[in-house]
Amino acid sequence: MNRIESDKLNEISSKRTKADLCIRNAKVVDVFNREVFESDILISGKYFAGFAKKGEGLAKVIKDAKGSYVIPGFIDSHVHIESSHCSPSEFSNLLIPNGVTTVIADPHEICNCSGLSGLDYMLEACERLPLNAYFMIPSCVPATSVEHSGAIILAKDIETRINNDRVLGLGEMMDYPGVISGNKMIHDKLQVARDHHKVIDGHSPNIYNTDLDTYAASGILTDHECENAQELQDRVRRGMYVMVRQGTVCQDETNLLKGVTEQNYHRCLFCTDDRQAESLVNEGSINNNVRLAVSEGLDPLMAINMASINSATCYHLKSLGAIAPGYIASFSITPNLKDFNMEEVYVEGQLVAVNGKILKESEPMDLPSSIESKINIKNFSKDRLKLKLKKNKVRTIDIIPGGVVTAAGEASVIVKNGEFIYDPSQDIAKIAVIERHHGTGNVAVALLRGYGIKSGAIATSVAHDSHNIIVCGTTDNDMELAVNELVRIGGGMAIADKGRIIGSFAHPIAGLMSCEKAPVIIDSLTNLSNLAHNELGVSRLLDPFMTLCFMSLPVIPVYKITDMGLFDVRKFDFVDIEL
Repeated sequence: MNRIESDKLNEISSKRTKADLCIRNAKVVDVFNREVFESDILISGKYFAGFAKKGEGLAKVIKDAKGSYVIPGFIDSHVHIESSHCSPSEFSNLLIPNGVTTVIADPHEICNCSGLSGLDYMLEACERLPLNAYFMIPSCVPATSVEHSGAIILAKDIETRINNDRVLGLGEMMDYPGVISGNKMIHDKLQVARDHHKVIDGHSPNIYNTDLDTYAASGILTDHECENAQELQDRVRRGMYVMVRQGTVCQDETNLLKGVTEQNYHRCLFCTDDRQAESLVNEGSINNNVRLAVSEGLDPLMAINMASINSATCYHLKSLGAIAPGYIASFSITPNLKDFNMEEVYVEGQLVAVNGKILKESEPMDLPSSIESKINIKNFSKDRLKLKLKKNKVRTIDIIPGGVVTAAGEASVIVKNGEFIYDPSQDIAKIAVIERHHGTGNVAVALLRGYGIKSGAIATSVAHDSHNIIVCGTTDNDMELAVNELVRIGGGMAIADKGRIIGSFAHPIAGLMSCEKAPVIIDSLTNLSNLAHNELGVSRLLDPFMTLCFMSLPVIPVYKITDMGLFDVRKFDFVDIEL
């Protein structure tokens, strides 16, 4: 707040001057006392100035809330914008009508493709949006040393961006073995954040007891990888904040709410992590988290706190998350504390959305060459997809529907002339990762069970976290076709069947995001999903692409595949496909 804003705020809050805006006849949600009171709300520019008796507030513009609730703008405490498949501007267009006015984004995905140029692009692309976007510098680019990403970000690189006003700290520290073992490179990154008094986000699935003590002692403040109430309470006990996640694939909220109590809810935040455009349009964002929490029996005011002031407190955003004098006037008006469908949404005192519709859509910035999609594969052909076996007893990556954790499977498969042969009677198909950033020629092949695919192949350049090309299919020919289609369109998604491409959708922003509007993105993804289910037979219990893209994430148990081979996250080492 500058001096001019401060002087004006003083005049209006003392009622010597009319407010710029008055919200009359409001039920105001007070996140500090956790109560609702009836009042008029006075606004000076982009700040709340104070309150007036119901029906008596004076201002240049009067808005009658007619007894509806006024709630703080929601904050998504951890989100990857890239996972929406939208450009930052289109992401903003989708979030704002849902009452989400602030996000703490981790550009981990685009930085794995484009390095710090990806962070710079996200900062610039969000600079003039109504969505208030803060960022965490990715801590793990690459996520681990067992894959090849498009860039490497070291402590000295983090130092160059950590003091940006819109950079709040260090992004999710996925290399928990490196933290626990005292890996120097990892602890150098942690020290940069500590030296600058910035928040460090965590990522600690299945970490307990002494290991969890060591992880928390390193200064890591948050975690969004809890799966049950006990894990939530274990982390709160160690002074951490727990992000209650409800994404498109990872839907942990119902389980985690069992661990949220009157005593610990102030250490709980809401996040979406990874949420596709269709989910944002049909269900919402953080308003969906809040709605679900209330339907599960959580006190609505506790849920609103978890969606607003708790996140602001965690990330030291001192002027956000509440309706109080001197706070930023980003808020929503909603008729009840059950559905959380927003009648109106205001950002910094300006009306920006009405009844689920954005008033003025934001347009994307021009695409800099530094973050254009890179598809640089070398020496690839269908011969590289052959899976040579001496034995028929093999390890399989077993999908567990509803999440990204996999199981360590074992199976007996058909081997002919020393090669794996797809058997339609078994739900086991080839899965491969092809390095796409540096032309290393790396191709790794493994086996995936539970995907349901019975024909053709599916490929995508969205493959967490290094975002090489991942492909799954029943024939080498169709797998090759799908991969080559991604080369042709410059990244995105492709489906091949019976020797022809039956669908594809380009993602020119780093091979991760489309430049199209949400309706086009949703229609394209829906069409591809329908093809995957109806033509290829992919299980209807799964999102075909979201499920596939997490099979290459080697920081989530148990078996995953990178461009270097089949990886056992428990051992944090590669394993042979043959048993």
